[in-house]
Amino acid sequence: FNKTMCLEIRDCIEHVRCETRTRVLVITGAGDRFFCTGGSKDGLEDTHLYAGVLPTLEMYDAIERLQKPVIASINGYAVGGGNVLQVVCDLSIAKESAIFRQVGPMVGSFDAGYGTWYLEDLVGKRRAKEMWFLNEKLTARQALEYGLINRVVPDDQLAEATREMALAVADRGAFALASLKAAFTARHSGVAGMARMSHDLLLR
Repeated sequence: FNKTMCLEIRDCIEHVRCETRTRVLVITGAGDRFFCTGGSKDGLEDTHLYAGVLPTLEMYDAIERLQKPVIASINGYAVGGGNVLQVVCDLSIAKESAIFRQVGPMVGSFDAGYGTWYLEDLVGKRRAKEMWFLNEKLTARQALEYGLINRVVPDDQLAEATREMALAVADRGAFALASLKAAFTARHSGVAGMARMSHDLLLR
């Protein structure tokens, strides 16, 4: 992560939110080694807006608000904020050699929102605490066993498997998908989540 990346992803998602052509959004990393390895403070010294904190929350919120499913296609290391990013996505598919890890406490950092509550939803409280307190690496197969991701495929099949998953989701009713996503996300958002759910459904 750096400031530019977080804001570019946010802006891309907001663009997709405002048009009807796109049915599913896929997030993946460049190359074939890294999905995302977490935060970098490069470029933060030129702004007072975030006071040295990356605008990851804006990116995560945008994924949550998007009324269309978001798939994480994990093509390598998903570490720190990179693991939180795939946790926030609606579905996750990983190649066999992908690695998952939370490293925040090793460098004096943490995610006390999406990276804890949502992680607990996926893997349970004990597993989530283990990931945050011990910071051990998980293979893709371990991540699947934990419930951290949905599917694991051979490395050379990730792109095609992701495409097949996206097409399968896109074939479903857009209104039903939007309603289901809103229902899932509203649970953690209280009155704001319910208000957003009713607002977005009224727009359709």
